[in-house]
Amino acid sequence: MTIVSQARNFGTPVMNLVRLKGYPILHQLHLEEQLLRTSSENWCIINDGTKDPTIVMGVSGKPAELLEINSVVRDQVPVVRRFSGGGTVIVDDGTIFITFICSKDAVPGLQPFPQPIMSWSSTLYEKVFQGIGDYRLRENDYVFGERKFGGNAQSITKHRWVHHTSFLWDYNVENMGYLKHPKKAPKYRLSRSHLDFICSLKNYMPRTIFIDRTTEATRTHFSVQPVQLEEIEQPSSLEFSPSSRLLMEQELESAMQQPEAATMVC
Repeated sequence: MTIVSQARNFGTPVMNLVRLKGYPILHQLHLEEQLLRTSSENWCIINDGTKDPTIVMGVSGKPAELLEINSVVRDQVPVVRRFSGGGTVIVDDGTIFITFICSKDAVPGLQPFPQPIMSWSSTLYEKVFQGIGDYRLRENDYVFGERKFGGNAQSITKHRWVHHTSFLWDYNVENMGYLKHPKKAPKYRLSRSHLDFICSLKNYMPRTIFIDRTTEATRTHFSVQPVQLEEIEQPSSLEFSPSSRLLMEQELESAMQQPEAATMVC
């Protein structure tokens, strides 16, 4: 699929940049999977917030193990199962989403496996947070000191990969109550509660500055080319059918009857 000219700047690979604001997270996941599976180009998607609070689980996540289902059903909080791996988060207008979708040869020397991609992304964000806080990669999280502010998930195919991050610009304390305390967690968490484990990015830099710095850091690896959402060609249903989906209320109610098991990291 080609929607823009692929002129290259001195051999630097082109990165199509899509800027969104308040785009529904389920629609974003559909777009990401579409671009992963039907495009041969490189993409960066920046979505500044999503309209409604939504719980997003990884592809193998089990609601009974991850969620306080009674509260979720009572308050009618949407639950989405995404196409990628990783843990469970609750997102809203205080979340900034940044996604890289690349061909396996887009970054010279980068092996298309989870940890090398994770490490590459961390070095890119080192440029964003240079001189700000005690930024580092801890296991699979972006942290300031010992507090997490960015969670990651990936999907890797034979020729392409996606790495997407939910950044906690800010969060609603009450919403954290919809997530169970994980039985399986990063070692550095040390059994801390959600509120003792996470922090808000807003305490470290202005929202627009963070997005601008991320764009500039991306330019150190790619020739960035802005693309409007409307320009992206829509594949036919025969070419692509998204796997991320909204869980039905009946599924959640059925999950209430399931025994709890070891949970994934949120």
